[in-house]
Amino acid sequence: MKYVHDHLEVKNCDPDGTFWGYASVFNNLDHHKEIVERGAFAKSLLHWRELGRYPKMLWQHDPRVPIGRWIDIKEDEHGLLVKGQILLDVRKGRETYALLKAGIVDGLSIGFHLVKAARHDKARILQEIDLQEISLVTFAANAEAKVSSCKQWLMPYDAVNRLMARLNDFQGLMSLKNDFNIKLT
Repeated sequence: MKYVHDHLEVKNCDPDGTFWGYASVFNNLDHHKEIVERGAFAKSLLHWRELGRYPKMLWQHDPRVPIGRWIDIKEDEHGLLVKGQILLDVRKGRETYALLKAGIVDGLSIGFHLVKAARHDKARILQEIDLQEISLVTFAANAEAKVSSCKQWLMPYDAVNRLMARLNDFQGLMSLKNDFNIKLT
C-alpha cells in the first residue's frame, strides 16, 4: 500500500474530538515527487458510499491502532476534504487528541492502492486512487494539506464562492435600500 503524508494546522478542537481539513491537496508536488490530480478519488469515494461507510482512521498507518472515524470525505476543487472524530473513549484516541491540540501531531496521510498514474517531468501524476485509510501522523509529505479548524464543518470552496456572491448581492440590496430609503419587511 502507498502512503502520502499531508500537513495539519490545528487551532483548536471540539471537546468531542471532531476536526477537519484536507487529507490531500490537488496539483501540489509532495515530498515523494507525486501530484494528486483532481478527481483521483471520485471512483473510490463512490465505492465507499455504496458500502455505506468510509475508510478507517488510523494512528501512523497502524491497522492495529484505529483512533476514530471519518464522518465525511469528499473532493472539492482544492483537494480531499475530510471531517473526522477522534474517539476519546479509546486511550490512543485521548493521546492523539492531546497531541493534536498541542500542535505536536500535524500530519494527515492517505493510504491507498494506485489504480492509474502518468509521468510528467520528474513527477508522477496520480490520476486514480483506491483510498484505503487516512491516518493522523507525525510527519507530512504534502505541506499544503491542513486541518483548517476543529470547531465547525468547512464549506467547500465553490459553496464559499456562492455564499460570498449572495453576501455581495445582499450588500448591494442594502445599499440600494439606504440610497432610496426603502423599508424591507
